[in-house]
Amino acid sequence: MSESDGPAAATSTVSVAIAQFAPTSDRAANLARISEMTGDAAARGADLIVFPEYSSFFVSPLDASLATAAEALDPGHPGPFVVAVTALAAAHDIVIVAGMLEAVGDAGRVHNTAIAVSGAGVLASAQKLHLYDAFGQRESDWVAAGVIARPETFELGGMRFGLQTCYDLRFPEVSRRLADAGADVALVPAEWVRGPLKEQQWQTLVSARAIENTMYVVAADHPPPIGVGHSMIVDPEGVELVTVGEATDVGVAWVTPQRIADARRVNPALSLRRFGVAPR
Repeated sequence: MSESDGPAAATSTVSVAIAQFAPTSDRAANLARISEMTGDAAARGADLIVFPEYSSFFVSPLDASLATAAEALDPGHPGPFVVAVTALAAAHDIVIVAGMLEAVGDAGRVHNTAIAVSGAGVLASAQKLHLYDAFGQRESDWVAAGVIARPETFELGGMRFGLQTCYDLRFPEVSRRLADAGADVALVPAEWVRGPLKEQQWQTLVSARAIENTMYVVAADHPPPIGVGHSMIVDPEGVELVTVGEATDVGVAWVTPQRIADARRVNPALSLRRFGVAPR
């Protein structure tokens, strides 16, 4: 991607929201919370809202119950979570991004999948590529790694959006592939597990992915005690436009292609780089 490949509609703006909440194994309660927070964001003018990883269903520690809550991501026969968030998106004229459990052929495991949904249905999806087999945990016992494919993106308000999930932030090539696919904004549902220095690492990595790709990053986490909280929207220069600390809450900010164009004009790092990204 060259500097000239950046956003052209410099006068457009999109209002984006982060929603920080703690999903549980109660799927109806999760949807009720998603409905409430979507209504709040829409009332504040948001065009898009990002919810955390595992928004459809979550248990800690992860266990075999994940497979019972998984559903097929089939445009012809969407599952109940997709149907519900599609209806919410239609009711509020908003795009909803959330983490869900996608069924796979292996009955004992699932895909950890982020979806972007409008009132017309699924706009894009992204299976988590790097599983959280770190810090004493093994997500791969219950989750299958995503298939490596060209990133799916979608357009809204003259800007292009891409998806990635949580632990993928530790692998800069994932965000770089989104930039190569033309994304102006990376949307990141997460469950960033709390621990020593983890909040500092979360803040650093979200900001780094924004700065090195001169793009916005919109990252929604679970609140404490399991997640670190601190959901945030970061601009292409690394400025935190809005953050949510430890509360269950919604934060809203504007993103604009002008800010990206300005950042890439003074720092054309994407066009100056000498290396590409290839899968292993």
